[in-house]
Amino acid sequence: MNWEDEGYLLKKTKFRENANIINVFTETHGKVSGIVYGGNSRKVKNYLQIGNKIFLIFKSKNANKPGYLKTEIINAISPKYFDDKLRSYCILSITDLLNSLLPESQSHKKLYTSLNNMIKNLDHNNWPLMYIFWELNLIKELGFGLELNKTNSESDLITTEIDNVSYEVPKFIINEITPSNYSSKLIADSLVFTRNLLLNKFFLPNDLIFPRSRVIFENYFN
Repeated sequence: MNWEDEGYLLKKTKFRENANIINVFTETHGKVSGIVYGGNSRKVKNYLQIGNKIFLIFKSKNANKPGYLKTEIINAISPKYFDDKLRSYCILSITDLLNSLLPESQSHKKLYTSLNNMIKNLDHNNWPLMYIFWELNLIKELGFGLELNKTNSESDLITTEIDNVSYEVPKFIINEITPSNYSSKLIADSLVFTRNLLLNKFFLPNDLIFPRSRVIFENYFN
């Protein structure tokens, strides 16, 4: 089986002396993994950074054995934010969540499009709010759609039950209206809500470890 695609690097693990096993979220083929020979060479190592967008050529002679990947850089995203810890942890949170939750070789084109948009808007003033909506879209695309009744309440946090579990939900999420500005508290409250949803719907039922990068990212707003 041979194909070409583009995708975001989710994880990299050393494999033998001069090779890596990488996990990539691709546009057409979903999450895939494969061996990159020469992955520890200076040229390839410099762009095999978590979160970078890369071009892939996949080859596999046997569906039961690991495939092989040739890679080229499309967009070096991570190096742009090496001096920005908050955005760096945002990228790590995204990649770790996708690596933990996405099934192998299942296309998620809508989720890929939303990731493209999220990455493009990392320099936007409201990017933390965009991240909140990205996580909500991730939850939706993985099969759990939220049905929340819009509210006229003056309170910024609304207590509501979802599948018999009580949550504190920021009003802008319920009304699906992006605020023109935001506070750290608003982002923190939103991240607590989405974290609890992710835990209760995906991580705890499947005995998965919640990503440390996501916890650190959230803590920046507390």
